[in-house]
Amino acid sequence: MAEFIDPAIVPKVTLPSGEEVPCMGMGTFGSDRVSAEDVSAAVAGAIRSGYRMFDCAACYGNEHQIGEVFKTAFDEGVVERKDLFIMTKVWNDMHRKVEEACTKSIQDLQCDYVDLYFIHWPFPNYHAPFCDVDSRNPDSRPFSVEEFMDTYRQCEELVEKGKIRYIGISNMTIPKLEAVLPLMKIKPAACELELHPCFQQQEQYDYLVAHNIQPVAICHLVHREDRKEISVRKMLRICRHRKCRKLPKHTVFILH
Repeated sequence: MAEFIDPAIVPKVTLPSGEEVPCMGMGTFGSDRVSAEDVSAAVAGAIRSGYRMFDCAACYGNEHQIGEVFKTAFDEGVVERKDLFIMTKVWNDMHRKVEEACTKSIQDLQCDYVDLYFIHWPFPNYHAPFCDVDSRNPDSRPFSVEEFMDTYRQCEELVEKGKIRYIGISNMTIPKLEAVLPLMKIKPAACELELHPCFQQQEQYDYLVAHNIQPVAICHLVHREDRKEISVRKMLRICRHRKCRKLPKHTVFILH
């Protein structure tokens, strides 16, 4: 097993509510290359190594298996529910049935409630599981403020019901944010976006910080072209070669 890192010494970031959360979490996407059992086994090892933040999603197809890992960790006293910060997301085909989707994720993850619930994509364009990355749905529609806000208001109701603690948004752009932020009753706690040394979205990062929304950076440790794993050391070499700027501080990083 990997070396245990005391979660107490892991740097924290402060959410708009004032709550401190780890600055680094584990992503659970992997259905395009590994099994749900492989991912859940990695989660089990991560918990015992000191990880306390996990980024899940209904469309990853592994929440049930990860939930078994969470339950085992709770039952064996490795962690308590309050020790974990569990995030998950509503998928595109459930934008009109958010509570149903959230309830299923809570049941599958066996976690009683979700700490941070993201709207995975800002439009309800559905892609079948395991479809080709170049496939296009002929029924796809452009972004609609009205449709997005209908989905978001369902999330606000889930906060009021105690099923989720915070709302998150994901894969947004600045024009979309400017259109919807004034319409929200409960401000989003976080926005998830791809952000790492080789892809720094500085303008959007600055916008989120200026509006007191926590950036949650998706950092892929697998090369997209040849699917080979990239070590942190190799990523740093790539950064030096490309003369990347330093990554911004006070960001939550999710490693996939």
